[in-house]
Amino acid sequence: MGKGRLEAFSDGVIAIIITIMVLEIKVPHGSDLAALRPLIPVFLSYVLSFIYLGIYWNNHHHLLQAVRHVNGNILWANLHLLFWLSLIPFATGWMGENNFAAIPVALYGVILFFAALAYFILTRILIAYHGKDSALAAALGRDFKGKISIIFYTLAILLSFVNSWFSCGLYVLVAVMWLIPDRRIERTLTT
Repeated sequence: MGKGRLEAFSDGVIAIIITIMVLEIKVPHGSDLAALRPLIPVFLSYVLSFIYLGIYWNNHHHLLQAVRHVNGNILWANLHLLFWLSLIPFATGWMGENNFAAIPVALYGVILFFAALAYFILTRILIAYHGKDSALAAALGRDFKGKISIIFYTLAILLSFVNSWFSCGLYVLVAVMWLIPDRRIERTLTT
């Protein structure tokens, strides 16, 4: 089957997730700038999550550029990824509302960990379907960034109980690592 419906559905789900996140930011009751101060942690967690969702959307888009067809296993693997991404608004809100307390920060990391794992599974299923000699397999290579991200998330979850700000720093580090454009798929497809 073609990949068009998978792309459209995934784009729609990610757009809804982002919309849900922004709707969770409550308008302050005061009219002065001081009324915004309690929203700073909420806004910071929103920005981080928005960036993460943007990274997933962008990488998902590039991933599917190298895909010609999909099957049932790929559809389920994609839904698995979308499930974990759909939990980001809850963890984002909880983390921001509680000033980056240990347990909300750890839960945020657990969700990021499982989203990264789901993305990794999706790539492996796509490679299995398209073949180890496919352009997709060549483009993804050993997927160092994907593997190191999972390790950093694991460290961040554990560190959240020592110092949640260190965990948040690791989450930001992984996001920055992925913000650096990954041109492997584009390079592979244009050569």
